[in-house]
Amino acid sequence: MTVRIPIARPSLGDAEIEAARRAIASGWITQGPEVAAFEREFAAVVGAPHACAVSSATTALHLTLLAAGVGPGDEVVTVSHSFIATANVIRYCGAIPVFVDVDPGTYNMAAGLVEGAIGPRTRAILCVHQLGMPCEIDALVAIARARALPLIEDAACAIGSEVCVDGQWERIGRPHGDAACFSFHPRKVLSTGDGGMITTRHAEWDARCRLLRHHGMSVPDTVRHASAQVIAEAYPVLGFNYRMTDIQAAIGREQLRRLPHLIAARRARASRYRELLQPLPLVRCPEEPAAARSNWQTFCVMLDEGLDQAAVMQHMLDAGISTRRGVMCAHREAAYPAGTWRAGSALTCGERIQDRGLALPLYPDMTDAEQDAVIAGLTAACRAVSHA
Repeated sequence: MTVRIPIARPSLGDAEIEAARRAIASGWITQGPEVAAFEREFAAVVGAPHACAVSSATTALHLTLLAAGVGPGDEVVTVSHSFIATANVIRYCGAIPVFVDVDPGTYNMAAGLVEGAIGPRTRAILCVHQLGMPCEIDALVAIARARALPLIEDAACAIGSEVCVDGQWERIGRPHGDAACFSFHPRKVLSTGDGGMITTRHAEWDARCRLLRHHGMSVPDTVRHASAQVIAEAYPVLGFNYRMTDIQAAIGREQLRRLPHLIAARRARASRYRELLQPLPLVRCPEEPAAARSNWQTFCVMLDEGLDQAAVMQHMLDAGISTRRGVMCAHREAAYPAGTWRAGSALTCGERIQDRGLALPLYPDMTDAEQDAVIAGLTAACRAVSHA
């Protein structure tokens, strides 16, 4: 059986092909001038003072936690209900994730639970703009400032999403906390194949991330190669190979130019999903708060308690329609045995979303006919499973 409608499809074309060709033809294909240009342009688009390109959102989060001073024995308040990388990066630092539950409508960190999870060993708060939906950033910033804690935003899915701050719409990535980390994976709105970006308000954090992403090398390749004098680099700290290539960055620059179109197309598809799903009582659409504008990287609905999630997904797959389950919960995975995490609240809401959530196909060039087929397939699956 061939899947007729995929869960996602990268929006890449001739401009991206030409950009990759340009980078390859230049002779500089690792971290270089295209990366530097992508960083400047990305920072301008989101309104950030600093942007540092890296190899993935995972490495972005890892470097940002290190820049924030997170280390062995520390705790970081975050959510279990996220892709496992969110929790993994905390453990990479030797710290312990402290999980709080999420809001049932937005699937984001429940801000009201954060205070109760903060303890004497808390070193940072790591929130997630889940599936592109902005979280309660105002409330989280207030908590972080009152407790003198860094607030790091896992914005892996949220390029182009916006929040209303003091009556003004601002892009996620400004950042509203201390730093925000983005992903350019093929499932994301803007893709370079893979890659990530760190935006921060702190010049010292930016400098630290730039040092650590390139093995801790004191002199960047671009500076060394451009110098008329011989330069011997030094390695003052233990670093990593977390660099982005110029080929990826060249593609990212073209994707960035198309971002308004990509966001508009996704928002139109999400609006149409809401309209078409209204008559289907066994499905509940995600909520978009008045102070948030999602990029709708993913449109995840909630199935009625009487429906078997796996059965609905299989029924749709048999009809040629790909779906995904609700976002995972890290604490349920074998990689997170007792002692590797603690809970600052019950985690039942996140578990419920994982068990009943259903991500539907959504991509910028999706046609009305494809979307109609998804709705028809979901309707048929719900009816079949509810009568089974």
